[in-house]
Amino acid sequence: MENKETMITSTHVENIYKLNGKVPLSKAIPFGLQHVLAMFVSNLAPVLIVCGAAITRNTGQHLTGAEITQILQCAMFVAGIGTIMQLYPVWKIGSKLPIVMGVSFTFLGSLLVICTNSKLGYEGMIGAVILGGIFEGFVGLSAKYWKRFLTPVVSGCVVVAIGLSLLSVGMNSWGGGNGAKDFGAWYHIVIGFFTMIVCLISRYKLKGVYKNLNILVGLVSGYILSIIFTVMNIAPLINFSNINKTISQVGYFSIPKLAFFTKHPPVFNLGAFLTIAIVFLVSAAETTGATTAVCTGALNRDIKTEELQGSLAVDGFSSTISGCFGCIPLTSFSQNVGLVTMTGVINRFTILMGALILILASLFPPLGAFFNSLPQAVLGGCTVMMFGSIMFEGIKMLKALEFDDRTMIIISLAFCIGVGLTQTSGNFFSAFPHEIGDIFNGNAVAGVFVVSLVLSWILPKEKKDKAG
Repeated sequence: MENKETMITSTHVENIYKLNGKVPLSKAIPFGLQHVLAMFVSNLAPVLIVCGAAITRNTGQHLTGAEITQILQCAMFVAGIGTIMQLYPVWKIGSKLPIVMGVSFTFLGSLLVICTNSKLGYEGMIGAVILGGIFEGFVGLSAKYWKRFLTPVVSGCVVVAIGLSLLSVGMNSWGGGNGAKDFGAWYHIVIGFFTMIVCLISRYKLKGVYKNLNILVGLVSGYILSIIFTVMNIAPLINFSNINKTISQVGYFSIPKLAFFTKHPPVFNLGAFLTIAIVFLVSAAETTGATTAVCTGALNRDIKTEELQGSLAVDGFSSTISGCFGCIPLTSFSQNVGLVTMTGVINRFTILMGALILILASLFPPLGAFFNSLPQAVLGGCTVMMFGSIMFEGIKMLKALEFDDRTMIIISLAFCIGVGLTQTSGNFFSAFPHEIGDIFNGNAVAGVFVVSLVLSWILPKEKKDKAG
């Protein structure tokens, strides 16, 4: 009898390392929670940054604390839904791979351009997210026709550009938030620096999978120091009355609401869609890399075409669902890909538990109110590290290329044109329709992507001389 129980326990442990193995709840829940903890902060930080800066189209006012809390609630909900779509596909939408979906940093630059435009605002932004998600969904389903054009040099350039475009966002948060009256005050600098140092120390001191929780440790530590500063009247970093007011407005339990039935329903605008459509292609490039990494790193095999199609389809269509709930686009989370490849825990059921935990958490708005009260400097101290790591990953991708004249020309022109357009003193595309300027003047990622893609397509590959 004892041997039989030992065999069952051993089988359950082994099943954690199998894609479709049966795992008891006592094992599945902790491993699922680990995935949630690894991505929880990163899933909400983009919402705080974008919605904190967004203005409404009709009034020109910023979103209220209660509205942002509800959007944070929706961010957890749609991340759970998107993850379930990846794990258990409907038709061709889904990869059946251990991929966790969450709100994407990739879109930050473009979303900020749209949501701070008085003619578009928050409503124009979520309208663009809905249309853009549908666009990427169909692009994903047709992956077998275009996969060959997404070369490694294009992917590497795009990832570096994403990191570059986010650097100012991280530093603005560290300084106290874009447009803050006390921007650059000593207490913002101290809090951001303290948070970053804790993230770094945790990264080196925590062992095994726990090192992936370094961002969470830094965030909690920075928040605690902010509470101390506020309570001791050293610096006004946290407005506790706003937290109570938000909870009193939203309640302790609430079901996520569709944006169509709120005060800020989606507005569909062609220029906003074109601005974000290119970034959805960029997101497709990132998701292609993440899905490939899961297959090669955790499953020890090449990616299948139907897996790539399903993964990208979820990337797009789950973003549309996110937009319908007033939230921003989703994508596959690279930190969870790293967690899967490092631990070898690929069981879909365990990750399903994580998705259900996210959905459960979304039903309790005080969690969203807590994250909405996070000082911008704390977010800045955490995000500068994450943003820098994105650029580092892109550099690693470029490093793996063969550095010949063709590669040099593609990389040089892509960054010179793509990034250079964002640094001109005027509107470079003033002679063109304003939609063109909206896409490229404020978005380095779009320019780098288009230039590298076109050059990679048209420039001939150099022929190597045969030895002998």
